[in-house]
Amino acid sequence: MKIHFLGTAAAEGFPNAFCRCEFCIQARKLGGKNIRTRSSAILDDVIKFDYSPDSYMQALRDNIDLGAIEHLLVTHTHSDHFNAYDLECRREGIAHGLDHPLHIYGNDAVMYHTRVAIGRFEGERYAFHLLRPFQTIEVGDARVTPLLADHDKMETCLLYVIERGGKKLLYGHDSGWFPEATWEWLKGAHIDCAILDCTHGYTGRSRDRNHMCIETVLEAQRVFREEHILKAEAPIVVTHFSHNSKLLHHEFDEIFKPAGVVVAYDGLIMHI
Repeated sequence: MKIHFLGTAAAEGFPNAFCRCEFCIQARKLGGKNIRTRSSAILDDVIKFDYSPDSYMQALRDNIDLGAIEHLLVTHTHSDHFNAYDLECRREGIAHGLDHPLHIYGNDAVMYHTRVAIGRFEGERYAFHLLRPFQTIEVGDARVTPLLADHDKMETCLLYVIERGGKKLLYGHDSGWFPEATWEWLKGAHIDCAILDCTHGYTGRSRDRNHMCIETVLEAQRVFREEHILKAEAPIVVTHFSHNSKLLHHEFDEIFKPAGVVVAYDGLIMHI
């Protein structure tokens, strides 16, 4: 599996374009891995997680052919994760040379927003797939299981386990401490890589709700080991960082390095 991290920031980006806090000022000054756009990733060049408002710019920056994407797995409809109207740029007459539809998967809210934005073009360049938690489906040559997240009480937000080419990936954000049903499903899963939310810095809480913090990530790592959720040498990768964490990339790196946790940055490519 190849994982390409397009964006690694929370909703406001890092730095926040409107913010004058010392951490945003420092991020602008340092540049490089401290410049983070809204979170998204691509798996094996054909499966995309979420469609953030920064997707167009990310594709140009990293020389990505979004026309090659076959499947779009949407976690939830918050504006930093799903910009449905931008997908109209893929329709017939605007985008040329495409020979396959874009399959869009998600919860009820995702289907509603998708149909409002581009539903009149369904069957032409798009196919819509309503998902239910814990019901495994075939996505091309991959098997995908949506799991419940702990994120927005007014929406059934989803996490994803993807099995492809003999490997398993957990795409685990946005979420705080996972719901019990998700933990139960994950027991003994022997996953090859887990991508987790680390929106916050230190909070003093080991099982944060809505988003994870440093302590929650490390607590999740402990449970992953106890319950054989991750294979012995499988990495945990953290992403979705906020400037309100009050930590820059190198500081996150220093904190997580002793635990063997990888700190993602925009443009990072990993092979598992």
